[in-house]
Amino acid sequence: WDTGGDDLRNYKGRFAVPHPHRSPGAPAKGCCGEDWGWFDAGGVRFISYPEPYTDATWPAWRSQAARVMAVAQANPKIKFIVTFGLVLAITMSVVLFVPAPVMQPGVGAYQPFQDFAVVGLVHAFVLFALIQTLAIISGAHFNPAITLGLAAIRQIRIVDAGIYVVMQLAGGTLGALFTKSLVTDIGKGVNYGAPGLNVARVGTTLGGMGAEAIGTFFLVWAVVGVAVNPAGLKDWSGLAIGATLGFVVMIIGPLTGGSVNPARAFGPAIVSHHFGDAGKWLLLYALSPAVGAVLAAGGYFWLFIQPGKKGAAGMEPVG
Repeated sequence: WDTGGDDLRNYKGRFAVPHPHRSPGAPAKGCCGEDWGWFDAGGVRFISYPEPYTDATWPAWRSQAARVMAVAQANPKIKFIVTFGLVLAITMSVVLFVPAPVMQPGVGAYQPFQDFAVVGLVHAFVLFALIQTLAIISGAHFNPAITLGLAAIRQIRIVDAGIYVVMQLAGGTLGALFTKSLVTDIGKGVNYGAPGLNVARVGTTLGGMGAEAIGTFFLVWAVVGVAVNPAGLKDWSGLAIGATLGFVVMIIGPLTGGSVNPARAFGPAIVSHHFGDAGKWLLLYALSPAVGAVLAAGGYFWLFIQPGKKGAAGMEPVG
């Protein structure tokens, strides 16, 4: 600062604040003026704002920030980029570490080692990174089952949920296309990361449906518990949710591919033209995750959130 007694209150006119807004409870304009704003870069919306002034409250802040956030959440480009990155990482890990059976002279078909531990860790790491960096922008759904579960407890509007699901499916398809372009030959044998039912291990389609539903239940339970619950440990949400997805994939991956995400299953299936029996595919990778998600979201809400506080200190419906 170049003058005596200068401080941050006098920055008005020194910095150009993009999309400027004046904070709730801010003193006269001669002091602080328009002191917060936002800008978009790389499909991410950045919002810069100070702590509330003495005469303002967080609900007052929320009334301002909610309008900016609503526009960001409704921006399909942001959701599209995020989901694309998730499915690309997952399908690449499946192609590289879950090889298809190979033919060996004198032996016949031989199944190389399938390392679902690595695949599970990839799920955990990539979801952790995406949640920590983009949850504040889009809510970090990345999964139609999660979106459906949150819609069931009125934490996303139905119209917004529909937009999210369409963009998640589109992003999943784009991610699978990139995987196909990178590993065209070696990926063909595993349908570019498309999940599939292992009847030899799980026995029946119904067993596979149960596995997908239970896996999705655990995932959405973690989402609602740490990210939606007003008393949840949100600083730990990325690790908790990512780790949950990781262990779910490690356990049920050998049975069904460990999708627990219709967009993750849809992308590589449509790219590789590998839906198999379409009816069974819908039961396994669409209906089962949907049931697990709704049961988890509704169960956690009614058991642990509904009996608690409402209003500004609690959780209110948004749709």
